[in-house]
Amino acid sequence: MANDTSSNDQEKIKIGREYFSRADQGRPDILELLHEDAEIYFPKFGFGFGRQSLFEMIKGFEGALEYIRHDYDSLTFIPSGDYLIVEGTSHGKMSGKSWAGGKTPGGRFCNVFKFRDGRIASVHIYLDPDYTGEDEARFRWGKNRHW
Repeated sequence: MANDTSSNDQEKIKIGREYFSRADQGRPDILELLHEDAEIYFPKFGFGFGRQSLFEMIKGFEGALEYIRHDYDSLTFIPSGDYLIVEGTSHGKMSGKSWAGGKTPGGRFCNVFKFRDGRIASVHIYLDPDYTGEDEARFRWGKNRHW
């Protein structure tokens, strides 16, 4: 993180870190970080409107996702105006299979947060939701790839 970030940028980064921490712990108070009318985007889920839609998105993993942890040392925070871009990796286990960003096909992500009044007004999550690489038919570039 560069030294030329403003105190407003630092506050966005602090909220971003807290978002990932609460998400990894499954804390329902994650909603306190979001505006009531927050917009949520996740691949295959599409758009959700209202902070409760975050839980609707998470429900799609019910019964399959055993755990997810974001690799805090891998997170890169890029503040820009009302936005905070966060790129990083995660690791976890789903349906008995593990993944680790940088080692397996799944686990790399980029989140785009937009802030309003010191809270998250939108979060768009960009990643391949096939965390464990089960969709082999669409791995079109052979077997010798680097993650």
